[in-house]
Amino acid sequence: MPAHRDPRTSPLLAERPLTHGITRALDAAETIDGFGTDVAATLDWAVAVGAARPAERPVVDDWSLLASVASLDVAAARILEPHLDALDILDQARRLDVDVDLESIGVHPGSSWGVFAAEGPGTRLEAHRAATGWRLSGTKPWCSLAHELTHALVTAWVGDERRLFAVALRTPQIDPHAGPWHARGLTQVMSAPVDFADAPAVPIGEAGWYLRRPGFAHGGIGVAACWWGGALPLRDALLEAARRTGADQLSRVHLARVDTALWNARLTLKAAAATIDADPDPALLAGRVRAIVSDAVETALTEAAHALGPLPLVADERHARRVADLQIYIRQHHGERDLARLGGSVSEGRGEW
Repeated sequence: MPAHRDPRTSPLLAERPLTHGITRALDAAETIDGFGTDVAATLDWAVAVGAARPAERPVVDDWSLLASVASLDVAAARILEPHLDALDILDQARRLDVDVDLESIGVHPGSSWGVFAAEGPGTRLEAHRAATGWRLSGTKPWCSLAHELTHALVTAWVGDERRLFAVALRTPQIDPHAGPWHARGLTQVMSAPVDFADAPAVPIGEAGWYLRRPGFAHGGIGVAACWWGGALPLRDALLEAARRTGADQLSRVHLARVDTALWNARLTLKAAAATIDADPDPALLAGRVRAIVSDAVETALTEAAHALGPLPLVADERHARRVADLQIYIRQHHGERDLARLGGSVSEGRGEW
């Protein structure tokens, strides 16, 4: 696979050059043997990246960082994104004077974070207040890297509402499952259920705050920035194919379809970065952005498969891994179900334009 343009000299989303902190993060990534495949080393890098981010920064810097990392390695972005999202959530809580006692669960500067907020049929994680504080019991599905992380932000049910809690994962009361995880993409980023047996937890905000909080939409679009950045090398592979001696018109058609789809997604991400903080309905904005970006990435995967054939899927390890990783990662967008929710919002009169 051809190397993608260097985001340090050709920024992917920001109009201005990337900040020194982002370029440092990308430089450090290139020194890691097994970046994205060595989970422990990549997590250590992610923790350092999170610690080095300035407190005040435009959202486009975060999305540019995620897209740039994904253009280097999709799995690395998948490891970095939830860690940064957790740090942002905790920072939002502090800014809103939400009392967060992290010392009681052993949080330290080297802590690595995940965000476990998915729900699934037949599983339920419940929270209850005990004499010694809040406790979690039950099973949480789709907990990525639970075996590797030190801490996580977890949603649990309190009656009919979900509430966010911080937990230390390396305790006897928490048991991450060893699978099932038969994925051919993101093989090293295992997402499996975790059992909680009266595990101590620290509440973050009141019930419902996680979904209502300022910044919830930022995190959703941050994932879309990862999808988009991860697809850029597919465009580069098509560009190289269209420039080969003897390339036919079809190679240019495939390139054009991917180029226009990813270009449109880029404009969408940039527009969202410029308007999200003033948008009266950021959740709807995030839904629209994710739908546009996911469609663009699906187009890139399909067109690359048709244009390039089976050879790079069996002979180019980086290309094959990128395709497999993206196919799993993009399923965080739930396709028609997410579109149905989006359509429901529009039909109710939200998001007029």
